[in-house]
This record gives sequence, structure tokens and C-alpha cells, in this order.
Amino acid sequence: MTKSFGALIGITAAGVIASSAWAADLRYAIKTEPPSIDPHWSTNTSAKETALHTFDLLISKDDLMGLQPGLAESWKPIDDLTWEFKLRKGVKFHDGTPFTADDVVFSFERAVALPSPTSFKQYLAAKKTIKIDDHTVQVKTAKPNPLMETDLAAIIIVSKKNAEGATTADFNSGKAAIGTGPYKFVEWKPEDRLVFKANPDYWGSKPKWDNVTFKPIKSDPTRVAALKSGDVDVMDRVPTTDIKGLNKDPKVVISSGTGNRPFYLWLDSRRDLSPFVWNNDGSPAWPNPLRDWRVRKALSLAINRQGIVDRVFEGSARVGTQLLPEGFYGYNTDLKPEPYDPGRAKKLLAEAGYPDGFKVTLHSSSGGYLNDVGVAEAVAQMFVQIGVKTKVVLNPKQVFFSKITGKMNNSLAIRTYSVASGEPSIQLKAVVHTGPLKGTEFCCQPTGMSNPRTDALIEKALTTIDKNKREQLFKDAIGVAVNDVGIAPLYFEVYTWASRPGLKYTTRLDGLNLVDNVVKSK
Repeated sequence: MTKSFGALIGITAAGVIASSAWAADLRYAIKTEPPSIDPHWSTNTSAKETALHTFDLLISKDDLMGLQPGLAESWKPIDDLTWEFKLRKGVKFHDGTPFTADDVVFSFERAVALPSPTSFKQYLAAKKTIKIDDHTVQVKTAKPNPLMETDLAAIIIVSKKNAEGATTADFNSGKAAIGTGPYKFVEWKPEDRLVFKANPDYWGSKPKWDNVTFKPIKSDPTRVAALKSGDVDVMDRVPTTDIKGLNKDPKVVISSGTGNRPFYLWLDSRRDLSPFVWNNDGSPAWPNPLRDWRVRKALSLAINRQGIVDRVFEGSARVGTQLLPEGFYGYNTDLKPEPYDPGRAKKLLAEAGYPDGFKVTLHSSSGGYLNDVGVAEAVAQMFVQIGVKTKVVLNPKQVFFSKITGKMNNSLAIRTYSVASGEPSIQLKAVVHTGPLKGTEFCCQPTGMSNPRTDALIEKALTTIDKNKREQLFKDAIGVAVNDVGIAPLYFEVYTWASRPGLKYTTRLDGLNLVDNVVKSK
């Protein structure tokens, strides 16, 4: 971590904050509810933030993505192929069962074995976990793994006693949702409420709230109205169109910070015939125009990124240059924002043999992310301005990732992949590498690019022990991918929460909704 992370997070308070009693209960409005309570069912953000209330990790992350002791008090490499983890003593699950190494070994095995739409195999591939004693485990690999810490910081620890033989339905009902976390699961009524209560015996800092109710409210206006009427105490994903108005409201406190989720244009430069690219007469384009660097560069130059930030997000986003926010390990300072240059874009299309453009479909999620529909429509209009006739097709988030981009049923798409680990290895494996790399077959969506240079750099970085050398390899791989326009970075969201007076949200780079980040405001 670097000190520059501090610049990424800021808090703004609207109006005069009235004094109020510190309530024992918290009502929290969220735009997206979890797909399951089972912490090994999905790697998506809503699933993770839900799990982190009831369960714990071996290695935790602070608000700036720094690694911190969790259920593991300490860890170190024993040799090039072995890491040892010393487990915290005196920790108990919610039912009073002591936490031991058996729970760690079981959790790792379950996370790999559980059939799920987004698998944890990427983090546990080629790793063997061995119990040394009740409070010591060793993780062995076939080859050096310098990213062991970040890999294991993704795996939730469950109770072997309660989860062995349990189904995802057992977690959803609460029967198996018994963790070591700061809050105990009470109930989940999909599309209505998700309820927790404080764990008075938590091993860490005392939970801030006695009772917590998450209320899923998909509609942005309805979520804002619920806060303003007092039906909820805090809400996430404040619509950018409401931020200015809420900032002037003395009954609302706004908290915001730049997030770690890059949004980028995915281009199918890999296939000779791409399914959603046509000649102007409607015949399939052969060869695929996106295989030509000049065409890809033209599309990137056609995008007015600052215009999207200013007009679609009303300033509540940041122009992206790569797959990482500034200050992260692996961030390439040589990469600058792509200039908006439609004139040069038209010239490049003509040089590539497409003076009159061609036809293409741009796929995007619909309502899955802040202003995703508006961004897709804006990008399509910019492509039309350089002669590329662009149709926008929108799909719900789950369909978009599983059936559209997950199976390469697209040619151009606006996609995202959170920098959840705080470094770029997962993004490079999932988005850039031709792949799939061993161990990522069940986690990573097919990539549209294939460049031997990036593949070689990524593969070398993943086994390079020296931290500085590994970072340079990551930087080089990112630089090649961006300059080759294998991806075209667009923007980073600014995460924004709103709360009633007396409360504010301490923002996190990963944008997670964690109730203990709701704190008193002065």
C-alpha cells in the first residue's frame, strides 16, 4: 500500500449535522441484494459484503485494501513452496464451537468443490492445505506462489461442524449460516429484508449495532425517498443525478470515495469472424475488423471519456487509463488518458479499409452498475459519429456476465472486473491473458484479446518472488495490453453513500457495504 491511497477517499457532509442519539438498530438500503447467504456460492460483491458480517477471513483487508490479520494472526513462507499460517486462539463460532485448523482445511476444500456460477478455484488452484496442529496450517504449492496472501484473503472460513454436508439452501435458511463474524444471521427474505444481530462474543472489535436490517431497493428514486422519509438510516449507490441536491439537504450526509472497479471496452480482436460485426450491407464482416489495431485504436479515440464523466456521471466518476486505480501496486504511470480525437479515428478507419465504417452491436449490463445504460448509449453514439453503426443490446447483470460475455456471445462490450485483491494478477489472468491459465478455467470469463507478449509477461510475473521485479512485469503487461487496445479503459466509479444526520459512511476502495463502517458524524 502507498500513501497515495489516502487521496482516493474523501468524505463530504451536507449542511449542518444535527445531534442525535446513537441508535442501537440500523436500517440499510441497498440496490443489490446477495444471490445467496452461502459464502462459497459466489465471488460477486454483494455476496462478499453479506458474508463478511457473519463470517471471517484468514487474512482481512482494511478500507484501503491493505492486508490485515484475521483468523490468522500471522503467516510466513517456510520455503519456496510452503506457507505457514498461525491461527487465532480462543475464537468461537456463533454456536460456541471452537475455531480450529479443521475448519480452515474444510473451508478450502468446500470452496473448490462447491458447484457455483463464480468459482473460488482461481484462488485455491494447485494448493494443498495441511493441518499441523489445531492452530497451525500449511499451504503447499507445486511451484512458487508469491501471491499466496492475496489468494487466501478471498476465502471465507465456515464451520466444519455446521457446513459439512450442508447445501446452499441450508445457508440461505440460516441453518448452516453460523460463522465467527461480528454479526449473527437472523433471516433472509429475498427482495424484502436481510437481518443480522450483534455477536456479543466476537473476538475482534465490538459490533457497533445491536440489530441490522438490509432492505433491498432496486429503484434509485425509491431508495432516495426511503432515506429522506426516515424509513432507512443509510443507503448505497446514490444516483449521480441526486448528489448535488442531496448535498444541499441539511437532513442528509453524503460520503464518497473513488472506487477500485475499472470499466473498460472489451473488444474481440481474437476471432477472424466475430458474431456481432457486419459489413454495411449486413453480411458478416470477414475478416473481423477488430483484429486490426487501427480499427481498435479508432474506436478508443472516438470515446470522449471526460465527457462521459462530466455528463453521464455529473462528475462522480474518474477517467480510467488502465485496469488499476492510481496508487495500486502494479499501476503503470506511463499510461495517460486516451485523447478524444474523432478526426484521427476516421482517418485510421479509412487506412484500415473502412472509410464508410461497418456495423456492430455493443453489449452492456442493464442496471447492474451505476449509469451503465447511459454509458453504453453514449459510447454507441460516439461510434456512430465516426461512421461505425452501433446498436446497443442490454441484459440484466447475471445474464450479461454468464450468457453474453461469459460465453463470448459478443464482439464489443462494456465490462468490469473489480481489483478485489489490491493488485492486478486476477485482472490480468481474467481480462488480458489468452488463457485460461491452469486453475482459472472455472472462474474467468473468456478474453477477447490474445497477445504472446502479455501472456509471457503475466506468466513470468505469477512466479516471480521479488516484489519489485514482479510489479514491473505487471506494469509492462498492462502497458502492452492498453497500447495494443486489447482493452480500452473507460472510467472508475466514485462510490457514494447517503445517511441521516448524525451518521456517515467511512468509504472503502472496494465499495463494500459494511455496517461497522457506518460511524457517528460530528
